[in-house]
Amino acid sequence: MNDVAERAGVSQSTVSRTLRGVASVSPEVRARVEQAARELNFAASRYAASLVTGKTGVVAVLVPTLDSWFMGAALSSLGPLMRDADMELTMYVVPDLDRRTAFFERLPARRNADALMVFCFDLTKEETARLDELGMPVIYISQHVEGRPSVYVDDVAGACKATRHLINLGHRRIAFAHTTNARGFSFSSRERLLGYQQALTEAGIPLDDDLVVTTPPRDKRGTTQAVGNLLSLREPPTAIFAEQDELAASLILSLRTVQIDVPQRISVLGFDDQLMAEWLDLSTVAQSPTDMGRKAAELALQLINDPDADRSRHIVLPTHVIPRGTTAPPPAPQGEQDTGGQASGPARP
Repeated sequence: MNDVAERAGVSQSTVSRTLRGVASVSPEVRARVEQAARELNFAASRYAASLVTGKTGVVAVLVPTLDSWFMGAALSSLGPLMRDADMELTMYVVPDLDRRTAFFERLPARRNADALMVFCFDLTKEETARLDELGMPVIYISQHVEGRPSVYVDDVAGACKATRHLINLGHRRIAFAHTTNARGFSFSSRERLLGYQQALTEAGIPLDDDLVVTTPPRDKRGTTQAVGNLLSLREPPTAIFAEQDELAASLILSLRTVQIDVPQRISVLGFDDQLMAEWLDLSTVAQSPTDMGRKAAELALQLINDPDADRSRHIVLPTHVIPRGTTAPPPAPQGEQDTGGQASGPARP
């Protein structure tokens, strides 16, 4: 740093302020310092800067997996905002219970980041309390955590909208399909089930546990078995609400394999509005992980830079029902005509 200061004709403190992006440095001095740093191949040390500012310039991200549409879309919008703010990202991926336990025992983000962003975890009270001990802002994404900064969609409201859409089309036997996950991450499953149940209750439709089916994620055999369970009921459903678009697509494939037309015999509706939903003409509930990632980044930067910022702020993003070609009114009961609904009988002479 001394060499840069000599070449630029400024003090070492001015070099430090310039390379840390402090606004009080004039444009002319900033240009001289940056030119000198380039000529000397000088790179500022984040560790050294942290001794002066008390900040690491790093934001940690805790995720259960990187292998998902939601995570990729959220991180792709979050990353550029952090880079523009000269912040680096450190990823902690804990895809199984062993690594999850190790993370919460060691808390490796402690003293190594200015904030932690937590994606899509169904945390226990003990785990939430451990994160409170970090002494840094912890922002929860795609989940509501009481009293902590959170960015999410209202999954209950979104599922209510989806179920009401099917009810308004005339469906009364509506199934709900969701995935089980041995790793312990809910991905909003419980909230979407609750929204489905609330909409049925509001419409005066009795809840039927036989219409709620589960399947392991991305398990073709499990999905086929779930479809078989629904089709073997005394009164099979005329519509299925799937908690994710991927599951909805798998359900449609299983139904068409056994010659069940969608939506002529059974309507199917998903949740997410991935690009594949448009390709498949899938009716769904749209959420925007891109907006969620951007809002989470903005909130994290605000909490890092403003110690007086509201640390219990919740940002709730909207959802929208997108009707496409996989939902339609239920088929007319056997024995009814398409026009007028009169029971058919022998022709009169």
